Amino acid sequence: MLNTSSMPDLIFTVLFFFMIVTHMRKVTLKVQYQVPQGKELTRLTKKTAVSYIHIGKLFNNPTIGPSSQTNIQLNDKIANVEEIAPYISEERERMSPADLMNMTVSIKADRQTPMGIITDVKQQLRRANALRINYSATESP
Repeated sequence: MLNTSSMPDLIFTVLFFFMIVTHMRKVTLKVQYQVPQGKELTRLTKKTAVSYIHIGKLFNNPTIGPSSQTNIQLNDKIANVEEIAPYISEERERMSPADLMNMTVSIKADRQTPMGIITDVKQQLRRANALRINYSATESP
């Protein structure tokens, strides 16, 4: 006969572990992008102080077909460049005072994104006084 009296403790310990280490995705991506490669990369330390801007082409829609236009995604919505400053102010309101000091905007842009769009986004971030900007990339081989 096998003693199973400690089995619930083990199950709840494993369940608690997975609840802590699992990261739930907050944003549903509507644009696809392939980030550029880089050699000297650093990781973001405090993810709660990071706001993301995704730039790329829309995923293939069966009714419309493939998209050739570059789009900007802020949270779950497709936006234009003028909506970036209000987005940054909304992000500031949701952050704690400690996170405000380390607020970073991470731009996840497709490697084929025209530089004019990146410049427009940076100008809007400058107007919103979001001066700490991070560009996402993957490690080059």
